[in-house]
Amino acid sequence: MSSPPLKIAIIGGGLIGHRHGSSVLTNPSTTLTALVEPSPSGPSTAAFLHTTHYTSLSSLLASPHKPDAAIVCTPNNTHVSLSLELIEAGVHVLVEKPISESVEEGRVLVERAREKGVKLLVGHHRRFNPYLLATKAHLSSSSLGKIIAVQGTWCLLKPASYFEGTGGWRQEAGVVMINLIHEVDLLQFLLGPIVLVSALATSKTRGYKAEDGAVAMLRFESGVVGTFVLSDAVPSPWSFEGGTGENPM
Repeated sequence: MSSPPLKIAIIGGGLIGHRHGSSVLTNPSTTLTALVEPSPSGPSTAAFLHTTHYTSLSSLLASPHKPDAAIVCTPNNTHVSLSLELIEAGVHVLVEKPISESVEEGRVLVERAREKGVKLLVGHHRRFNPYLLATKAHLSSSSLGKIIAVQGTWCLLKPASYFEGTGGWRQEAGVVMINLIHEVDLLQFLLGPIVLVSALATSKTRGYKAEDGAVAMLRFESGVVGTFVLSDAVPSPWSFEGGTGENPM
């Protein structure tokens, strides 16, 4: 006998929440039970996703539509508080990256999920990209020889519209926590833990509080060393998005 579909709620109806909702709808193993979005666009987004709309997480958790699991797709500074609320309610959580804005908060979240017996996942989906899986297979087979150094670049030009209409949180989040966090995860997936980082950041192009570029030097536990350059304020073909077609700008 097959298991009933997993009931999933989307917390946050922005670009990424919309994409997650569409994926849930097309998966035969899941059903989209609700969307939580406090902004005026919430009802129309929920209608597009053919699901029930709630303006707060607390109202969802007290309703008949309480989910088995939820995907948190909200601004970075709300990830921990919303995920903790879900964990306390016994709801499994997939939280978009970054898991938190500090190591300490992230550890609290992981430990509480462990204590409650709740599954906690972070949205580092690029590990499952066919290009990355092929690269991982080549590295594991040693067909490329011994890796001693790595150099990475992530650069593209985000339009002004990207930073508008989001309550200002994208102006404060920065390219490191929004974008580089993916590349750091992939580097560790491919080459093992990073144990030493030296970095410089700049915020001169747009003048926002957060950085719009950075340079990092890395050392891995294996002895591999590397450098990484990133910016979301310069035109460039060198980005994961540009190379794979994901989230085209």
